[in-house]
Amino acid sequence: MTAPARRLTRSTHDKWIAGVCGGLAEYFGWSPAVVRLLFVLSCLLPGPQFVLYIVLWLVIPKK
Repeated sequence: MTAPARRLTRSTHDKWIAGVCGGLAEYFGWSPAVVRLLFVLSCLLPGPQFVLYIVLWLVIPKK
């Protein structure tokens, strides 16, 4: 028997902006609050976090 394939999709029921953090949380089995907190904390560091979020928004399909 094979396990059902997991697909990374944007969340439609657990979203604040585009469902990217909610979708990542569902895929990895984490709490959406933890993923959002990690994203906000990462924004305190220099880097392209917002650009990455927008790219994921465009690339990851909706559920």
